[in-house]
Order: sequence, then C-alpha cells, then structure tokens
Amino acid sequence: MRNPEKIAVVGVTGYTGFELARILLRHPAVKSSIYFVRETQGKKCLAELFPQLRGVGEAPLHSLSVEDITASSAGTAFLATPHEVSSQIAPPLLEAGLRVIDLSGAFRFHSADIFASWYKLPTPHASWLSEAVYGLPEVYAPEIATARLVANPGCYATSVILALRPLAEAGLIADGSSVVCDCKSGASGAGKDPRRDLHFVEVDENFKAYNLFSHRHTPEILEHTGLSEDRLVFSTHLLPLARGILSTIYVTLSAPYSAEAIETVFRTFYAGRPMVRIWPAGALPELQHVAHTNFCDIGFSLDKSGKRLIVVSCLDNLGKGAAGQAVQNFNLMSGIEEHTAIQ
Repeated sequence: MRNPEKIAVVGVTGYTGFELARILLRHPAVKSSIYFVRETQGKKCLAELFPQLRGVGEAPLHSLSVEDITASSAGTAFLATPHEVSSQIAPPLLEAGLRVIDLSGAFRFHSADIFASWYKLPTPHASWLSEAVYGLPEVYAPEIATARLVANPGCYATSVILALRPLAEAGLIADGSSVVCDCKSGASGAGKDPRRDLHFVEVDENFKAYNLFSHRHTPEILEHTGLSEDRLVFSTHLLPLARGILSTIYVTLSAPYSAEAIETVFRTFYAGRPMVRIWPAGALPELQHVAHTNFCDIGFSLDKSGKRLIVVSCLDNLGKGAAGQAVQNFNLMSGIEEHTAIQ
C-alpha cells in the first residue's frame, strides 16, 4: 500500500536534486524519504554524499533500481533525472501506483513529435504523454491537484510564461506583433556534468548568448502563451553567477493602456497565488530579490504612448525554476497549502 508521507527521490546528485532534498528534509508532510542515485560512491546516506546536510540528512541512499522504488511504499516519486532516463522509468512507477513529478523535459508536451524534434530523443513514453499535466501551479492548479503525472516546466519557460500569460489571456498583445524574450541564467541551469564551456575560467568575467532559435524551452513558451513560432524571439544567455534567471520581455500592446491598467491585469491574474509577486508600476525586480526562494517577481515599464511594454521576470532557476516548483506541485497534489516548506 502506498504511503503518501513517504517519498522517493531519484537523481539527487545534481544541483536540482540537492535543492529538492534540502526542501523535502524540512517538509512537514514528508515523514520518510528514500534517495536513489546511479552511483552511491560507497555512501550510505544523504549526509555522507552532502556534508552540508549532516545532522538533518540521514535519509538512506540507494543505487537506482526501478524494482526497489516500486517495492517501497512510497506514494510519490520525484525524478530529477535526464530526459531519457525519466522517459524510461516513469511509466513503470506509474503502473505500480506511484504519483510522479518529473523535473526533466520528457513529459512536457502531449505530442511525441514535438518532444522528438526539440530533444532529439526517442519517445518510449509516448503513450503516457496525454496523461501528463504541465506543472505550472499559477495556471493549472486544478489539474495538478488531481494528477498522477506532473511535468515540471523548464526554468526559462516558467519565467517567460508567467510574464506573458496574463497579457495573452487579456488580449493585450497586438495581433501579428513580435514578442522578444531576452533571458539570462546562472551556470547551474546547465547542470552538473563537467563541460569545458562551463569551467570557471570560461564563465567568470564573461557573458554570452547560446542556443539561439534552438533552445528546448521554446515549444513550452509557444504552447502556454498561445504565440506562434514566427512571433517569438527567444534568446538565452549565460551569466557569470551560480543561480538565477532574469527575463526581459518586450511587448507591443493591442491599444494604448495606462500603467495602472497593466498592473491591475497582473494583480488580478495572480490574486491568491503566493509564489508570484507583482511589483508596482515602474519598479523592477532583480536577481538578488529571488535568489534561494521559490518566488517569481514580475515588474514592468510602459512607454509614454502606452503601447510599448517591457516586462522583467526574475526567479531562482533551482527554486521556482525547478525544485521549489516541483514541491509546490507536490503540495497541490497532496491537498495542502501550496507554499508549504517553500515560503
């Protein structure tokens, strides 16, 4: 029998997995957790792997085995694993009765063709795509609450969708206009695997663009804002810092609006949503305001014509962009306050 207070975490050795462990260790609704990794490195518990967790992280550490996960009484499995790994292990976990929150991109699209095209991977999980719920609580909370399989959004996608969705739903974006999303992220967004372009001497005192017109978060933005691909300019850049995303988004409005009207649109859309903070008109958030939190802060500036709008959206890519949002989804699925352990 599945125990809703027992959690399995798969893939804890990465930056996102470690952040997830830190949150779950203090979560009042999680009474027991088991951590699975591809290589235990001879370590028996989480605190041995991460000395930062000594005294609080004595949870057992096991080699990754689908059989061991399904044999446990865990009610929910968090997958902080590569896309191809999630696509293979999520189906048997679901079939065994676990709920799954996947932090990879494996289940973010209902179309297997979109996944295969953007991720250049096969789709052994294709039959499960239609069941997955996109895990953006501010937009899909009712669906998440009853889901068995939640696909955590991408970090860039979260920052952009939260900035654009209220404007799109209100019909404020001018027909046929281009929307420019100029986004910057800290190096932890690229993951923990060693790469030459992520070495300290390559990142420090440097700033560069990458994956222009090919970033994998593009189709998420298109699907959840309603924009067509020919109207979206999505550029991504690597900042010389560890964590955080700042997205500067340029929008042409359908008619002249006042700053008060724009602020009202955002505040109305996110009323009662504790993890999105709307700044007063003309005030702009910074990365230091959201680092090590699960907040997405949104500010904007409007030109004198009332038709050119710049929105600034900030979040922590490991918090609201990944692990924190995954726990926010877990809270909704568990029927508890969605900000539990992340506020």
